[in-house]
Formats: sequence, structure tokens, C-alpha cells
Amino acid sequence: MLFRKKTDMIEASDALPGRDEPIPVVADHVVLGTPITPPFPDGIETIYVAMGCFWGAERIFWQIDGVYTTAVGYMGGWTKHPTYEETCTARTGHTETALVAYDPSIVSVDELMKAFWENHDPTTPNRQGNDVGTQYRSAVFTTSDAQHAAVEASRDRYQRALTDAGYGTISTQIDRVEAAGDGVFYYAEDDHQGYLRKHPGGYCNHGFCQIGYDLESHGQGAARASLPDA
Repeated sequence: MLFRKKTDMIEASDALPGRDEPIPVVADHVVLGTPITPPFPDGIETIYVAMGCFWGAERIFWQIDGVYTTAVGYMGGWTKHPTYEETCTARTGHTETALVAYDPSIVSVDELMKAFWENHDPTTPNRQGNDVGTQYRSAVFTTSDAQHAAVEASRDRYQRALTDAGYGTISTQIDRVEAAGDGVFYYAEDDHQGYLRKHPGGYCNHGFCQIGYDLESHGQGAARASLPDA
């Protein structure tokens, strides 16, 4: 255990135990003003995305029209209610994750996946830039069969675009919630919620990466996603 690499997934039996009590968070989103914890209004669906450091990932999605709320936390591992420091040891099994609650009548899963694929490198397992470890792995945790099928289809379309352009193979983990470790999203500490609004000069390594995901021609274009400033 002492010399285990952070890019090696820890076994459940070796994961940190965590704690029984949830980490407290504020009720409302610092930008959107909406609740960050359920229950959400009828018709709102939830998907969870992991694409490296969750600060920048969350900011990408709170800017998208049709997104009701976002939050950051830890998912896909075994440690109960982990802290940020524990997760950064790569000994929880979790990856830094953004909760995205959205109105499907306004924004589609495919549009959300465009933002996901274009703004990180899904071909580098357990790494985004200088952020190295299983806690930075690329992942999508879905909450319905239809959502899951749409995410897998988007991966296949984007892989064709990457391959045509000479890039590598997508390593993104795609799981239904009940298959993602114990299936629980653990909220991160309050300071991490909306972090880049609270700390405008804070660290963010997200941005357009590799090649565009073209919604109209299914991944063959190179159009860059256009998002407003935070």
C-alpha cells in the first residue's frame, strides 16, 4: 500500500473508511440560486460527469441554458462521505464529479455531452494535464436507460471523430448509478461548491480539447463549443 501508484485503482477492502455523517453544504447554488440537493422539481433529470478537477467542470455546466443546478462531489468509489483531502490521496476509489440537474425539454443529453467531450481529454486514463490519479479519471454516471444509451452513442460518435483526426482511444467510464461503486454521490465541502465564482482566479485546466463534437453531423466537425463567461 505504501508504494501504490495513484493511477492504480484501490480495492474496496483497502479504501479509506470515511464517516457516517454527511459533509454539510449550503442550500442554494451560488450562481443559479437553485437548491443543490434534491428533491428537484418534477421533470428535472440528473446526470453526473467527471472530467478532472471538479471546479472547472462545474462552471462549464452551470453556464448551459436548461441546467437547473449543479454541485460537486465524489462518486464511483467506496469511502463514505470522504473529504477533499482523502479523495486526493486516490485511496477512496472516487473521482471528482459534478452533479448536473437539467430540464430535458430545454437541453438534451447530447448537448450536455458536447460540453463534456470538448472540454477535457477523455483519452488519458486517470489523468487531466498535470492532475494525476484515479480521482481525476473521466466518467459519466447515468440515471436512466435512455440517458445511458445517449451517452454511449455520444462516446461512439466522438471516438470516430477522434480517430479520424489521429487522436487516441476514449477511456471514459460510463456507468449507471447503481453500478457506480455503491451508487452514491457524496457532496464535497461547501467551499468547493461554485468554487470558481467564489475564487475567480482559482485553478482551472478545462477548455476546448482536441476536436469538436458536432451535434448536427454526429461528431465529424470541428466546431468549438461556445459558452458564456462565468
